[in-house]
Amino acid sequence: MNSISDDDLWLQVTTDDEDAFAGLYNRYSAQLLKTAAFYLKDCSMAEELVHDVFVVLWQRRKFLKIKNFQSYILITTRYHVYKKLKEAKISPIEYIETYKETYQTTPFQTSTERLVQEDFETELKDYLKVLPKRCSEIFMLSRVNELSNTEIATFLGIKRCTVENQITHALKHLRSYLTNKSTHL
Repeated sequence: MNSISDDDLWLQVTTDDEDAFAGLYNRYSAQLLKTAAFYLKDCSMAEELVHDVFVVLWQRRKFLKIKNFQSYILITTRYHVYKKLKEAKISPIEYIETYKETYQTTPFQTSTERLVQEDFETELKDYLKVLPKRCSEIFMLSRVNELSNTEIATFLGIKRCTVENQITHALKHLRSYLTNKSTHL
């Protein structure tokens, strides 16, 4: 099975070939499990998630038109991880702060990890849309791009205390917004 491409295996899966499906599962499950466990911080939940992804894939094999299996399975898993995190009410702010601590010494291992991180950044940007453009820009430079307040001030040509005030304003807004959102769920 190792010499057969993902696309050829998927084509066989669509004709009910269980061995081809097992080949795809064996090829991707470990990587997906590692990624899901990293973000969910729960190995059993990650195993369940990866298992569910493949179960749904098997059940919908006749209807899915997959052109690039690797991209599809990575994006699908990313989406399910994102949904689990959202169900657990892990906010993008908490994610970004733990992201900074975790990734200071560890680079990305897979494209899936990059995609999940991009999803959280997108959600964070949505939260920041109601803030003034400069305020959200400063917050993103600080929390996502990991620039120091001095670096941001120099980069934008503003005072350091302005940067600090804008970050404080953004954090207050996000905490308030997330508190209001969680009470309405």
